[in-house]
Amino acid sequence: MDKRFMRPIRVVVGMSGASGAALGQQIVRRLADEGGIEVHLIISGAAEKTLAHEVGPDALVETAEMAHRVYEPGEIGATIASGSFPTDGMIVAPCSIRTLSAIANSLNDTLLIRAADVHLKERRRLVLGVRETPLHLGHLDLMRRATQSGAIIFPPVPPFYMARSMREVIDQTACRMIDLLGLPVARLAQDWQGLDAERSVRQGL
Repeated sequence: MDKRFMRPIRVVVGMSGASGAALGQQIVRRLADEGGIEVHLIISGAAEKTLAHEVGPDALVETAEMAHRVYEPGEIGATIASGSFPTDGMIVAPCSIRTLSAIANSLNDTLLIRAADVHLKERRRLVLGVRETPLHLGHLDLMRRATQSGAIIFPPVPPFYMARSMREVIDQTACRMIDLLGLPVARLAQDWQGLDAERSVRQGL
């Protein structure tokens, strides 16, 4: 292939202020560990506080260091704010209801929302890890509207049938979100092998 037409795999990751900051961090880590993937990261001001509270005081720096590029929320003129900058998908995790609402209504007032809107208008994969429960009708309507625009709603529901620790829950959920982007890399999530195989693992057979 002519090298003029080759480019790296690019994934945009947005982290908003909802609980579940460790999930966003693990998504960045998994993408970075793959090698050859540019991670373009946007962390909202609220997400910075959640990272520090839920993961630790060094979490923001650790997460940023794994990314290819980190953007300020107000950096509305960044490359990822334009559809002419090719990317291979975007994940927003955790995704607050405020962020979901802004995406569903195309309120492009921050770079995170604008980048998500770009993915929808360019028909690229957008996965929203909406973190809220229980849900009222307004929440469900926002999810419906975002889905109709092309987003994939992925509430971070724990895979109780596979994971045995919080670390495994976070990793499996992060991997499943990444796999939904359909990147040209091997699947990251652990595949379900059926009840018989699961019993054998639990019994140490």
